[in-house]
Amino acid sequence: MSEFNTRHWKIEDLYGDRGAIEAIKEAGEIIRRGGLVAFPTETVYGLGANALDGRAVEKIFKAKGRPADNPLIVHICERQQMGQVAVYHSPSARELTEKLIDAFWPGPLTLVLPKTDAVPKEVTAGLDTVAVRMPNHPVALELIAAAGVPVAAPSANLSGSPSPTTAAHVMEDLRGRIQGVLDGGPADLGVESTVLDITAPVPTVLRPGGVTAEHLKQVIGQVSHGAGAEKPRSPGLKYKHYSPKARLVLVEGDGDPVAPTQELISRHLKEGKRVGVLASQENAPSYGGAVVLKYGSRSDFAGAAATLYAALRQFDALGVDLIIAEGVAERGLGRAVMDRLRRAANGNIVKT
Repeated sequence: MSEFNTRHWKIEDLYGDRGAIEAIKEAGEIIRRGGLVAFPTETVYGLGANALDGRAVEKIFKAKGRPADNPLIVHICERQQMGQVAVYHSPSARELTEKLIDAFWPGPLTLVLPKTDAVPKEVTAGLDTVAVRMPNHPVALELIAAAGVPVAAPSANLSGSPSPTTAAHVMEDLRGRIQGVLDGGPADLGVESTVLDITAPVPTVLRPGGVTAEHLKQVIGQVSHGAGAEKPRSPGLKYKHYSPKARLVLVEGDGDPVAPTQELISRHLKEGKRVGVLASQENAPSYGGAVVLKYGSRSDFAGAAATLYAALRQFDALGVDLIIAEGVAERGLGRAVMDRLRRAANGNIVKT
């Protein structure tokens, strides 16, 4: 599929380079007119379309090969835009939302609220709720402002593959499928936003991400976990996600991962397979015969999040047949890392 000569706008200095401002204006005009532009956020790169234009949003699904029953997140650049896309179902919901916005926006927290009539069904997969966030990235905020509309944006990759954390990843997947990509350098966080459903009786984390459950509890008290509904209110819940081309096996649990990982390496090397291992820096020297990439220290959850998707893409570029990934502890940002690894593994899990 090659419909467009995809532009690549390099943003070296957002406020010191007139060319950068002109590029963002051009990209905003493309979105306003119904086109698709990829852009950086603090989490991963997003693929943006006019959130109030159902036909424009349909193009996201076509470009990504994304199932139409998988809802999108709407990105805004200022609080006033909330009224265009979401409503409050009660005074207490408004108070809760304001408290969360004060604490975490702009930032990697997506809120699920009842939608307005202006939001087309293509954005919400026919649901009566909409997921909204304000990204913490100057290029993203300037783009949304230039477009003059809320921007619907999933990750800017082919559906099911590892999310893109650089413009090069976007071009690898979507060159020819979209009009352009604004290149703001590598994403800082490396995993998607936390999705919090505040229409539930107890605010419920539908997808763990950059704002941890511990952070949320400090601000609003009780928080629940789980998707819950048959029709997911959040992206990233229903289908296989974040997966490299090679089969991925996740080694997880409270025990030492070295022995089961080395056993898997040995078995597959005997079969003539090329094996990759995503390992902590502490354990990386233990894995002979494999292609080893490090995610940092076992206690460095931020490092693991920042390197995860790029490492999975690098393994594919290196042509490995099998990826074995060491798990991390499920606390803080580690919960988001493990969520992504389990989805990428698609059931291929070894317990320690």
